[in-house]
Amino acid sequence: MRNLLDLSGKVAVVTGAAGGIGAQLSQALAGQGADVALLDLSVDELDTTRQQIESQGRRALPLRCDVACETEIAAAVASILEYFGRLDILVNNAGVASAGSVEELAEAEWDRVMDINVKSIFLMSKAVIPAMKERQQGRIINMASICGVNGSKLAALHAYNASKGAVVNLTRGMGATLAPYGITVNAIGPSLFPSVMTRGLYQDSFLEQYNTLCPMGRPGNPDELNGAALYFASDASSYTTGQTLYVDGGWTAI
Repeated sequence: MRNLLDLSGKVAVVTGAAGGIGAQLSQALAGQGADVALLDLSVDELDTTRQQIESQGRRALPLRCDVACETEIAAAVASILEYFGRLDILVNNAGVASAGSVEELAEAEWDRVMDINVKSIFLMSKAVIPAMKERQQGRIINMASICGVNGSKLAALHAYNASKGAVVNLTRGMGATLAPYGITVNAIGPSLFPSVMTRGLYQDSFLEQYNTLCPMGRPGNPDELNGAALYFASDASSYTTGQTLYVDGGWTAI
């Protein structure tokens, strides 16, 4: 039987690839045969991810890129196409969180969250879609969150809520209109997973509250996002688009 998750010969682009979830997903894609372009602002940490991918026998191209800047994205995508000759998978993973309610947040902080969490998806997708349309195939995977469909139970995260809600619906819209070109667009909605963004939350008091509310009684482990990413990146999801898969220990089920 053919391995539907096989990504041999494919080229993936992962934003926010220097560490945490981005690095984990980059390695997972390489583990199924993909070469990976790694985008982030942290060049030194990108080199660690590059070494991990090359140790699996795959090619990696680390690129410093501000994913909220259209000119930097255009230059990065041009470099990727020149180096690999193709581009098949985009994982829009870069993101930030910000605590605060609407009456507390500064406008600049609101804009920062929306730029990195939403605008970057718009700009990255805009840059890669022409190459995908040319080949009549492509996979775009956006990183959403349980906070895109649920109010935050443990803290006010209003800018984050708004940004991730936008990701969920942008995924629906793109999925519907890009389907005729052989391009699928889906999203992953994690709950609490270890990452640079969440490292401050791994304290006994917060974890006790989280574990009480989560049906599985614990945060996710990094590799528990791999299955969703590989499904959406591969032929296994060839008839799935515009969807968000919540990998959340049952959080959105209650």
